[in-house]
Amino acid sequence: MEKYFGDAVETVMGCSNILKNAVGIVGVIIIISICITPIIKLVTLMAVYYLGAAICQPIADEKIVKLLSQIGATFRLLLAIMCSVSVMLIIGVTLVIRISNSGVMMQ
Repeated sequence: MEKYFGDAVETVMGCSNILKNAVGIVGVIIIISICITPIIKLVTLMAVYYLGAAICQPIADEKIVKLLSQIGATFRLLLAIMCSVSVMLIIGVTLVIRISNSGVMMQ
């Protein structure tokens, strides 16, 4: 899993090297600001469910603790999906900017 995350970070860093004009950089910043809100919400919900499972463990039934832990794991999976889609969106925008820049250079 760490290898995939490292490769994704390297890919995003490589794509950021493509961005040379201010419009592209502003576009990526706007995309990141749009994507950060749901990521923060998912991290918060995941933490709340894991914390709830930890608090309920000594006093509640094992089934309830297991349910809360599985809900937290589901939010962790949704967080991974959201981060992956955000990275793909940034890569897509940088590719579109790269294609449009190369078209201008050929004229």
